[in-house]
Amino acid sequence: MCTLGNLIWLLVGGLTMSLVWMLVSILAFVSIVGIPWARACWTISDFAFTPFGKEIISRRDLTLKRDIGTSVLGSVGNAIWFIFAGFWLALGHAVSGALCCLTVIGIPFGIQHFKLAELAVAPIGKTIVSNELAHAAREANAKSALAQLRSEA
Repeated sequence: MCTLGNLIWLLVGGLTMSLVWMLVSILAFVSIVGIPWARACWTISDFAFTPFGKEIISRRDLTLKRDIGTSVLGSVGNAIWFIFAGFWLALGHAVSGALCCLTVIGIPFGIQHFKLAELAVAPIGKTIVSNELAHAAREANAKSALAQLRSEA
């Protein structure tokens, strides 16, 4: 099912937006100061090419560790990113998502565009993993949080 979804996705804006992400990645790399964002853009372009079967998750939720991308510096990096590229990428995905949602068949593709729009706003501190891995990480985090709440009570 993921394969069929990804094939149709390429026709409803996925290929175009993936190429846009690649272009932004190349521009960020060439600018030298944008190198920290270039690798993230390249990874997101792969996700924008075939999003079905994958999910966006915070690295902190996945690893249970803070890193530079999930700290205050990550928030500053996301603010800088939003000003220079994030707004335009998010706008492209939001418009594509709205167009996809005009038909019932296009709603799943519109939802994927909206997920990518959210990622375009603040990509630092996020990673892309399989649906199964994201679900397992969230389930393990929920069990850990529940155990902690029960021990406090």
